[in-house]
Amino acid sequence: MTLIDQTTSTLVDDAEALLPELQDLRRELHRNPEVGLDLPWTQKRVLQALEGLPLEITTGVKTSSITAVLRGGKPGRVVLLRGDMDGLPVREETGLDYASTTGRMHACGHDLHTAGLVGAARLLSARRDEIEGSVVFMFQPGEEGYNGASVMIEEGILDAAGERPIGSYAIHVGPGPRGLVATKPGTLLAGSSELHITVHGKGGHGSQPQSAADPVLPLSLIAAQLQSLITRRFEAFDPVVISVTQLSAGEAINVIPPSAKLGATVRTMSQAALDALPGFITSLAEGLASAYGCTAEVDFSTQYIPTVNDETETAFVVDELRELLGDEQVIVAPHGMMGSEDFSFVLAEVPGTFISLSASPEGTDLATAAMNHSPHVLFDDSVLAREAAILAHLAITRLRRAGVEG
Repeated sequence: MTLIDQTTSTLVDDAEALLPELQDLRRELHRNPEVGLDLPWTQKRVLQALEGLPLEITTGVKTSSITAVLRGGKPGRVVLLRGDMDGLPVREETGLDYASTTGRMHACGHDLHTAGLVGAARLLSARRDEIEGSVVFMFQPGEEGYNGASVMIEEGILDAAGERPIGSYAIHVGPGPRGLVATKPGTLLAGSSELHITVHGKGGHGSQPQSAADPVLPLSLIAAQLQSLITRRFEAFDPVVISVTQLSAGEAINVIPPSAKLGATVRTMSQAALDALPGFITSLAEGLASAYGCTAEVDFSTQYIPTVNDETETAFVVDELRELLGDEQVIVAPHGMMGSEDFSFVLAEVPGTFISLSASPEGTDLATAAMNHSPHVLFDDSVLAREAAILAHLAITRLRRAGVEG
């Protein structure tokens, strides 16, 4: 057994020893969630948790991010580990004794992601002399709709260690059998876009529709026909989801309004579908509006691109984690999910893998367990030891592999 093998073989035990400290940190973060790109209290608390570690730390300018670089004791390449820190504007209804009372909630488990990354930083700092290269720790605000990852990329996170990482890894908790790890090569999560369509017509009296150009009827047809558009323009094995969630028109019941609007969330699993969809939607909306003497204005904006795991990196991750945790604890998911993640922008620049870690408390009925973003969602923070060990193990073994490969 080599020295580096000895180092990784004790990671799980050392992570378990850290668990009480990590749980305390997670629960403190859970009580005090912040939303968006500006997380001053969270940033201060994480910086306190990193005090005394041999890290080169910088903070963000446009956001309250933290970038920490650990220089290993041996020369080598760079890997990146990420944990997001922000919560959601959700009023918590879990009944936990450390529940948030601020009207905001860590309903997506980012408190665990942050504490787990702190744990990885501690584990790796203790092994600094044996690490062949450098590790960048990415403590990121604004994942929940603010694209904090892109802000950190713009501010230089990918070059923080002096050269681009060769691998990037992140973990996200969710409901499921506690401790189970899942990932897959290729597209794991969908891209997320917003669609807004405004149909412009000519207002008039509700009793005289022939004297107006009613925008409500074509808008309703557009809303319905968006579903047929999907089935006629895209393969069933390249999923697209359009959910119309907003419809608005006039205020008076006897007045035909001059315009009507819809809003929709759009999910795509491939860049090809994302590229083609706006043109198809525009043609549909303009054609239907024109048929009723109206015009259509289409606004399609992409928030997050699909999260695509690198095939080589993901094979490496699956092999390493099965070695670390056991074959039965790591599965390759049969398909992706329609949720979205801004770690997608990191993976578009650096090959890597986004990993799911199931964290439902013991005894949970998994068929009815509350999902991420629910005010009732519960996560068992005993998985923090596993999360920290996974991240640290991947950093050590990926850098080791790079050294062997030259």
